[in-house]
Amino acid sequence: RRELLRTALADLLEVSPVESVGDALTAITAVTIEAALRTARARVADQHGRQPQTRLCVVAMGRFGGGELSYASDADVMFVHEPLPGADTAAATESADAIVRELRRLLEMPAHDPPLLLDADLRPEGRSGAMVRTLDSYAAYYRRWSSTWESQALLRAAPIAGDLEVGARFTELIDPLRYPEGGVDEAQVREIRKLKARMEAERLPRGADPALHTKLGRGGLSDVEWVVQLLQLRHAHEVPGLRTTGTLEALRAAVEAGLLDSEDGTTLETAWRLAARVRGAVMLVRGKPSDSVPKSLRDQAILAGALGYRGDEEEGAVGRMIQDYRQATRRARAVMERVFYDD
Repeated sequence: RRELLRTALADLLEVSPVESVGDALTAITAVTIEAALRTARARVADQHGRQPQTRLCVVAMGRFGGGELSYASDADVMFVHEPLPGADTAAATESADAIVRELRRLLEMPAHDPPLLLDADLRPEGRSGAMVRTLDSYAAYYRRWSSTWESQALLRAAPIAGDLEVGARFTELIDPLRYPEGGVDEAQVREIRKLKARMEAERLPRGADPALHTKLGRGGLSDVEWVVQLLQLRHAHEVPGLRTTGTLEALRAAVEAGLLDSEDGTTLETAWRLAARVRGAVMLVRGKPSDSVPKSLRDQAILAGALGYRGDEEEGAVGRMIQDYRQATRRARAVMERVFYDD
C-alpha cells in the first residue's frame, strides 16, 4: 500500500517517467504474488501433511511480463511446475493445482488493499486448458499445437515468482518459438495482420471514440506494441537487442539495428508514452479504470491538471491536452499503417 502511494505521488508530481511507473507497479505486483505464493504453498503443505513434491513458477505475460503494468491492470500469468525427482507426476500436478487455487483465493479475497486478479487466459488452450502444466507438458503442446498468436504472446513471457530455475528452463523452451530461426514466414505475417484488424473491429467498446481510446484506439498502445512485436517475430533471431519483453526497449533496438527509421521510432515512442500516461492518470483522478479519455469537461479538466496542463482557463488546458493526444496518436497511426503493412 505504501509503495502504491509512493508510485502514484511520483507519477503525479512528474518525478518518475512513465516507464519507471510501469517498473514500480510491476515490481509491487511481483512481490505481492511471491509473498502470497509462499503462504499458499505453506497452507497446502499443512493440509496434505507434507511439502508439495513439485517446484512451481509463475510466469508473467502481457504488460506484466513487459514491466508495463498500469494501476488497474490484471496480472496476466501462466503457471509451470516440475515434479521433484521420483515424485508421481499426477500427484505433483494435483499439489500444484491446489497451490494455484489457494494463491488466487488469497489475492482476490476482500481486503483493505485492492484485489489482484490473475488472468491465465493466455495459457495453452485458453480457458478450456489446464491451469497448471509441467515443463514436459508445455514442450509437448508447443511442439505439436503452437500457433502464431501464441508465439506473439510468448514475446512478453518472463518468470517472476516461485522457482526461477524452473522459470529459466521454461524460457529456454519458448525462445525458439518467440524468436524463430529465419523469422516468421509470410503466411504467419498475414495471420498477424488479420488478427490485428479483427481485434480493432471487435474489441473496441461500443460508443468509444477510436481517436481517444488509449489502448485499442488509433495510434494508441496496441498499435505501437503490434508494430514492435512483428519486428521481433521477424528479426529477433538475428538481432539480440530485440530479445526483450519491454516495448520501448525493443523499439529502440529496432531503430539501432536499422529496422525502423529513427523518426518513426520517436513518433511511436512519443505516442506510447502519452497513451500510457493518460491511461494511468485516468485511474488516479477518477478512482476507477478506463481506457478512454473521459467525455465530461469536468473530468477532462481534472485529467489535464494531473497531466501537468496549466492555464487560466479550464477549457484551454483541456483543449491543449486533447490536441496533443490526437496529434501524437495520429502520427503514430500513420507510422503503424506504413510499417505494419509494409508490403
